[in-house]
Amino acid sequence: MNYFRTAILLAAMTGLFMAVGAVIGGQSGMLIAFFIALAMNAFSYWNSDKMVLRMYGAHEVDEQSAPEYYNMVRELAHNADLPMPRVYIMENDQPNAFATGRNPENAAVAATTGLMRTLSKEELAGVMAHELAHIKNYDTLTMTVTATIAGAISMLANFGLFFGGRNNNSPLGLIGTIAVMILAPLAAALVQMAVSRSREYQADKLGAEICRQPMWLASALQKISNSVKQIHNNTAERDPATAHMFIINPLSGERADKLFSTHPNTENRIARLQELAREWGQTGQQRPAMQQTSSSSVPVSRGPGPWG
Repeated sequence: MNYFRTAILLAAMTGLFMAVGAVIGGQSGMLIAFFIALAMNAFSYWNSDKMVLRMYGAHEVDEQSAPEYYNMVRELAHNADLPMPRVYIMENDQPNAFATGRNPENAAVAATTGLMRTLSKEELAGVMAHELAHIKNYDTLTMTVTATIAGAISMLANFGLFFGGRNNNSPLGLIGTIAVMILAPLAAALVQMAVSRSREYQADKLGAEICRQPMWLASALQKISNSVKQIHNNTAERDPATAHMFIINPLSGERADKLFSTHPNTENRIARLQELAREWGQTGQQRPAMQQTSSSSVPVSRGPGPWG
């Protein structure tokens, strides 16, 4: 099902890319755009994760350079029955995180320095469990490929605004060209929204199962949401096509970001996690007991959790 959803998404994005190409250069422009889109889809499948990590200046860490963080991810990956992903840190004051990679065998998780400063150990475990849930659900393939192609559509649309209206091959004329150039990036944003909101709810639930404490993630979401409003992520602001990859929308909302938010309302996400905690017989105010594991200092709740 995840592969089918990704295929539909790629088809929609490719169609948008071709439509913009047709407006700029007519039939020949559409054909050129089709082959470019095919090449981009193939390139994105294999390399989009590296591109996004490089874009945000993420550097890989290991057990020697960041033992507590690395071992936390390893313990959570074990809980989720996942291969150990590559682990990254982004030098960014805004608390946030994302996962990337085409499949669980080639996945990576990345957290900002702001996230690691802002959250408690338990809350950080909740966030990383959420990101591992995206990997387990194969959401990372969808997210990284969408970010690459949506960005390309916006770039091509900007190019068309300058040159498309002068091209006699354009079947829509100047007014139609301008309309498509404006609407194509909006359509790409709508496609992103269509697959992003329900995905976040699913990752919240599975992430809570992985770390065994829904309130860890609920508390983290509240803290991140409050901080994002005050601390800008300049890289995300320059390339908003990547915003849907983060656990909380990293955009300030000073433009029209909130109109096309790829994330559900944070309060609604927290409410669902609180309800999940009640179903499991956990209280939101109780601080879970802690125990050390042999491989890390990741917090693990005492007593039976949803994984037994």
